[in-house]
Amino acid sequence: MTSTRQEQRVLKLSIAATVLVAAIGFFGGMLARSQAILFDGIYSLVDVALTLVALAVLRLMAREQSPRFQYGFWHLEPMVEALGGAILSLACIYALANAVIGFSDGGHETRVGPGLIWAGLLAVVDLAMAIWIGRHARRLQSGLLRLDARAWLLTGLMSLAVVLSFVIALALHGGAHEHWIPYLDPLVLACIALATLPVPLLGAWKAAREVLQVAPSELDQLVQQVMQAFVARHHFEGFTSHVAKIGRMQFVEIHILTRPDTQLGCIGDVDRLRDEIASQLDARSGRFWLTIDFTSDPAWT
Repeated sequence: MTSTRQEQRVLKLSIAATVLVAAIGFFGGMLARSQAILFDGIYSLVDVALTLVALAVLRLMAREQSPRFQYGFWHLEPMVEALGGAILSLACIYALANAVIGFSDGGHETRVGPGLIWAGLLAVVDLAMAIWIGRHARRLQSGLLRLDARAWLLTGLMSLAVVLSFVIALALHGGAHEHWIPYLDPLVLACIALATLPVPLLGAWKAAREVLQVAPSELDQLVQQVMQAFVARHHFEGFTSHVAKIGRMQFVEIHILTRPDTQLGCIGDVDRLRDEIASQLDARSGRFWLTIDFTSDPAWT
């Protein structure tokens, strides 16, 4: 509960900063006549919408569960991450298409001085926010904050690329290769789009695996190792297990097969067996949903 409140505070500050960056990008892009800076503003505006959705999801997750969603709202987190990655990927593809059109039209002139100032300002703000939010994401183990930090890092790298293009334009001005200056802005835009596209695509793919409840290999291997040793130690017949990771929650279901004449004693003895498994899986955190049952009928495993 406390961590989600902290995440909400971070995201609120991120939204305010993103609105500022979007305004800088739009105003700076029009002032400098740079599509690359304008794309930075558009990318930031899209990120505002995604961050608002993430904030709404965090508020739901703070409620933990409801009569309709009795397992909680954890499944919404990877859904937002997948949607965000898909939208940011489409934004990169759109930018690449604009860059190709710019090349085919012979490029366009930009105002180098104002563009360098605006791009430099954007780069400083973007990278500072990426570092700050990234630290909070690691401390709180938040996928939503990781997504937001990734978006800030991408926009920061975009801004740095634009800064580099304006520096090159200044170097070419008045020289033998001055005729290449109009092509720098669409060239940088194309490079930005191609370089950043794999990041949201990879994020969307990883989140989609969680939405589809693909069993995470590391968690599955851990459960298999723990349970094989447990079954051998207590002389049970066998076990089956099912694992999934949805957002920050790990779901583990274990069915232990016993002989029909097995004497488990009282409920306290069974609970101690469950505690033994839980401690070895480190499943006492609030981000672990563990179900363990014992049966002598193979049909229940």
